[in-house]
Amino acid sequence: MNRRKPFSILVVCASLVAFSGAVSAQDDGSTSQGIKQDAHAAGKDIGDAGRNVGHATKDAAVTVGHGARDAGVAVGHGAKDAALTVGHGARDGWNATKHAVKHAFGKDD
Repeated sequence: MNRRKPFSILVVCASLVAFSGAVSAQDDGSTSQGIKQDAHAAGKDIGDAGRNVGHATKDAAVTVGHGARDAGVAVGHGAKDAALTVGHGARDGWNATKHAVKHAFGKDD
């Protein structure tokens, strides 16, 4: 073996190592870029999920609030209607009593 053969083999091996190092550095860059993109996408998904939960919570609170308001209005209207009925019944009762007293004492209209 002459001196040129080991030298050329050494040069080829060194260039292969250098080339594989460059390829591996590129892969690390693309791998880290992929990790960054995945983390970014995961962050966006988490943000979207949080926003969706917030909107759902708000919608549920509005629904509960409107239900409570409607129930309160219904109770209030029911109480008003009951009061009117009691008031009208009392007035009708008073008119009937007044008419009966007048009839009893002969002072009919």
